[in-house]
Amino acid sequence: MTRVLHVLDHSLPLHSGYTFRTRAILKAQQAAGMEVRGITGLRHGAEGPDIETVDGLTFHRTHGEASGPPGLREWREVSALSKAILDLAAEWRPDIIHAHSPALCGEGALAAARKLGIPLVYEIRAFWEDAAVGNGTGREGSVKYRMTRAMENHVVGQADAVFTICHGLRDDLIARGFEGAKIGISPNGVDLDLFGDPPPRDEELAAELGFGHEPVIGFIGSFYDYEGLDDLIAAMPILRETQPGARLLLVGGGPCDEALRAQAAASPASDAITFTGRVPHGEVERFYSLIDILAYPRKRSRLTELVTPLKPLEAMAQRRLVAASDVGGHRELIEDGVSGTLFPADDPAGCADTLSTLIDNRARWDVMRNAGSRHVAECHDWAHNIHRYQSVYQQLLEHRTDEVAQVAA
Repeated sequence: MTRVLHVLDHSLPLHSGYTFRTRAILKAQQAAGMEVRGITGLRHGAEGPDIETVDGLTFHRTHGEASGPPGLREWREVSALSKAILDLAAEWRPDIIHAHSPALCGEGALAAARKLGIPLVYEIRAFWEDAAVGNGTGREGSVKYRMTRAMENHVVGQADAVFTICHGLRDDLIARGFEGAKIGISPNGVDLDLFGDPPPRDEELAAELGFGHEPVIGFIGSFYDYEGLDDLIAAMPILRETQPGARLLLVGGGPCDEALRAQAAASPASDAITFTGRVPHGEVERFYSLIDILAYPRKRSRLTELVTPLKPLEAMAQRRLVAASDVGGHRELIEDGVSGTLFPADDPAGCADTLSTLIDNRARWDVMRNAGSRHVAECHDWAHNIHRYQSVYQQLLEHRTDEVAQVAA
């Protein structure tokens, strides 16, 4: 039985797109007969035991604190993670180390893998320097931006195999000069066992929010600038000119929460915009049940052009109608007019016009929902996609066996 150690920034019991993807991967590998564990770096940031079992998955924690000026602090983080991996490997001997971005995880895993003499697979879910720009904690071209990019390049160059979650990231690495044959794609996916038929409309919640049966546009997630929710709010007065009953439901929170609420309060369509704040994970389905069209109005940037998000896939898996901006990450997931609808990015009027047309075409809603659900089942089901990893693992292990045999001879 192949043992795979996944090296992670953070994990369950924390909830994020990152941890949900990790859960899906590890669960699918377990179901395929692999033995898997995870280990998190110092940025996991949640209290808990040294070894934590969540949802049948085992996670080991790196403890300690990295201090010092930038550069030295990150080096100490890498060293602590590498030591934790080596300590774990002394008692639970992995065959493969599979590290997931950011590059700090990759560097710690690389150092440990070389000392252990086992293969390293490195997986990039986003370029974290671009993610920092997108969430407002970094600036493109800064020293930190360039250092993060250089660290990523180093790990990609040294890893035995590399995966990205989409073509945009892979193409960018190839443009940097890395060999395409070394870089595979493991697209964002969903565990279809978690999704059944969509729940019926929650009439009690609808009454609490003052909703009738008018069309509801919705967004459920984190309020970052790159998500483009300001454009969605700006689109509402225009949309209401042709769809006077349309409502906008925003569920979640984040750095842009206060600014978005202020924008909505000043909007001519303020009475049609509802904020719920963050809601418990177990309550999210109630809000989904009220939404006719899930909107993802991401702004155009390096991050959104290169990275495919998870939320639209989860929505399509639940047979929900999806409308999204036409950035590269969305174009990889959604076929316009078939599995969903695309509208111009950074263009409130274009967004409003597309949403209005979609509302008018109710007769096609079930066809689009079915197409979206079918696309996810055929192309983004972890039960199938997990084999992309297995074939690479097998090749690496066979190559290692051949190398050991040659040395012995």
